[in-house]
Amino acid sequence: MLRAALAFFVLGLIAMLLGAGNIAGVSLEIGQTLLGVFLILAVISLVASLVGGRKAVR
Repeated sequence: MLRAALAFFVLGLIAMLLGAGNIAGVSLEIGQTLLGVFLILAVISLVASLVGGRKAVR
């Protein structure tokens, strides 16, 4: 998901340089949304691993 967010950001920057403002705006919005979803899922995963971590078996 992080790769997709970066790809949309790069696509948006290239579109902006070429003068396609609408496409650049939409692409950057999609990238921003994907980055937000990635960060939320990463935090949830971190909290879940801290709370429900495996205990050492002896």
